[in-house]
Amino acid sequence: MPMSLLRQCNRQWPPRQPVPSLRPGGIEQEDACLQPVWMKHKAGNVDTVIFACIHNAGRSQVASAFFNAQADPGKAHAISAGTEPAERVHPEVVEAMKEAGLDISSQIPQKLTLELAQGARLLVTMGCGDKCPYVPRLRKVDWALPDPKGQPLFRVREIRDDIRAKVVELVEREGWGT
Repeated sequence: MPMSLLRQCNRQWPPRQPVPSLRPGGIEQEDACLQPVWMKHKAGNVDTVIFACIHNAGRSQVASAFFNAQADPGKAHAISAGTEPAERVHPEVVEAMKEAGLDISSQIPQKLTLELAQGARLLVTMGCGDKCPYVPRLRKVDWALPDPKGQPLFRVREIRDDIRAKVVELVEREGWGT
């Protein structure tokens, strides 16, 4: 960070100076100065996993909900975001998750920003191909999954169950289980 910007950051909190997007389709940094990583994502040694897709209205919401239900909150938590957030979570996804015992109806899709991603340990993209978000220096895994938007409920259930299986395997492999 340039010294002049650093001095300005120390004078004003929070600063409101937009910084251009890192690349087309990438995430944007909304503030030139960010909170320290430990304030945003590290409460002790709790890891943050970001589940991301384009609209943050289906796959990433499902994965985040299952992760937070499965993982030990003292070890890890998940957030979900998208590069072009929708206005709401897809109704067919909300219904399928209610059947699984998780209510995500109050979740609001959010934009993936550098501030949100700062300090995360892992970015899991959800089969969005070239439109998947890019976050520099963050370990990334892609789960090739179809978009549940507009699908019949039986198909949304299949996608939901595939995501649940992948989340369970991830939590076990990384040692985040209870």
